[in-house]
Amino acid sequence: MDVLVLIDKLDELVATAKNVPMTDQVRIDREELFEIIDQMRSTIPEEIKQARWIVKERQEMLAEAKREAERLIGEARDQAQREASQQEVVKLAERQAHELVEQARAKERETRLGAEDYADGILENLEVNLGKFLAAVQRGREQLASRDGEGTGPGTAGFDTSG
Repeated sequence: MDVLVLIDKLDELVATAKNVPMTDQVRIDREELFEIIDQMRSTIPEEIKQARWIVKERQEMLAEAKREAERLIGEARDQAQREASQQEVVKLAERQAHELVEQARAKERETRLGAEDYADGILENLEVNLGKFLAAVQRGREQLASRDGEGTGPGTAGFDTSG
C-alpha cells in the first residue's frame, strides 16, 4: 500500500475521532492506529527501495548519457582533425601545384630562349655562308663579265665560233 494513502487514513482517523469533553484532545482507537502504523512500517522500506532503485537508474542513465556525450565529442574532435588535416593536404597540394606550374613556366621560358638562341646561331651561320656564296657568285659574275670584255660573248665561253 502507498504511504500517502496510509497518511490519508491517519488524517481521516484523527479528523473523525471523538472529542474528549472539555479538552481539545480526541479519542482514537489504539488498535486501528497501530494497524496503520504497522502498514506504514512495512510499506516505507519498499518505497525506499523503489526510490533508491529509481535514483540508481537515474544515475546510470546520466552516466550513460555522459559517456555518449563524451563519445560524440571525441568523434567530433576526430572529424575536425581529419577535416583540418584534409584542408592542410589540399593547401599543400595547391602550393605544390603552384610550384610545379611556376617550374614548368620557367622551364618553358628557358627552353624557348635556348631554342631562339639556337635558331639565331643557325641563321647567323647561314647568313655568313650566304654572304660567302653571294661573294663567290659576284666574283664569278665579275670573272664572266671580264671575259666578255676580251671578245667572247655570252654563250661562247672561250669557244671559237668561227667556223
